[in-house]
Amino acid sequence: MSIPVYILKRILQAIPLLIMVSIISFMVIKLSPVDPLAELKMNPAISPETLQAEKERLGLDLPAHEQYLRWAGNFIRGDLGVSTSGEKVSNRLMERIPNTLLLTAVVILVTWLAAIPLGIYSALNWKTTADRVLTIISSVGMAVPSFFFALLLLIFAVKTGWFPVGGLTSVGFEEFTPAEKFIDIAHHLILPVIVLSTISLAGLQRQMRGNLLDVLESDYVKMARAKGLPENKVIYKHAVRNAVNPLVTMLGFEFAALLNGAALTEFVLQYPGLGRLILEAVMKSDINLVMASLMIGSVMLIAGNLIADILLKLVDPRVSLG
Repeated sequence: MSIPVYILKRILQAIPLLIMVSIISFMVIKLSPVDPLAELKMNPAISPETLQAEKERLGLDLPAHEQYLRWAGNFIRGDLGVSTSGEKVSNRLMERIPNTLLLTAVVILVTWLAAIPLGIYSALNWKTTADRVLTIISSVGMAVPSFFFALLLLIFAVKTGWFPVGGLTSVGFEEFTPAEKFIDIAHHLILPVIVLSTISLAGLQRQMRGNLLDVLESDYVKMARAKGLPENKVIYKHAVRNAVNPLVTMLGFEFAALLNGAALTEFVLQYPGLGRLILEAVMKSDINLVMASLMIGSVMLIAGNLIADILLKLVDPRVSLG
């Protein structure tokens, strides 16, 4: 099966999945006891007529199934609706999605550039002091909750003043030169990248170590050594190449895990990403904003898994997309 046909097949398979996600998400939101108009009702200056008009505008006066069908029809047409704050949902999403994609891309890049060499080094120095130290560090990294680690780094940043807290840019960012803008954004990304990459790095490094140890014991590696091939060629051309293949499959799951785990990290560190937006919308029971955010997040997860499958095919021609 060719890659374009495979992509089309996966897109068609994703349609019923997205429909199921939207129905379940809508039902869960409707079961929430939070009133979307709670803030307006607490304001004595808001008249009952205004509240009723706002209720009709948001479609809250309709039965639940009619609300869903109304939302689904608008979503298919590209109309994401208006949030309870009066802003267009599409505008709010376009402000946050690039920030989340930037954070996710940087975390994946940092994780892979560090985890693969560390995993190789640990496997080649199996049962040495260095291997045991790396194993302990990775175990600690996997055990520490991301939100707790984010809170510790937040306290550290506030106490020392070495890192900015909250946001993605500094005041007067528009007046900076391109080099200054790059440095400023990188400075703001340090804390969230450290939090998210620590957990991903620990798991990926252990996986790479385990894969390489298994491959080094395989028959074809022993045969390559018996033929007198140089050790570096045996390890890096044959063993490492085959040990990396399973990690490519994990790329899609890692992308999904980062999107899920980034929500609390973004909230604690006040990073203006999609995860923080979803949490804020859920607490306000902002149906249009929550539904649009969840659907965009689902599409991003599906796309991440699809990219991982295609990359695996490109890396290992033996893999069949069929």
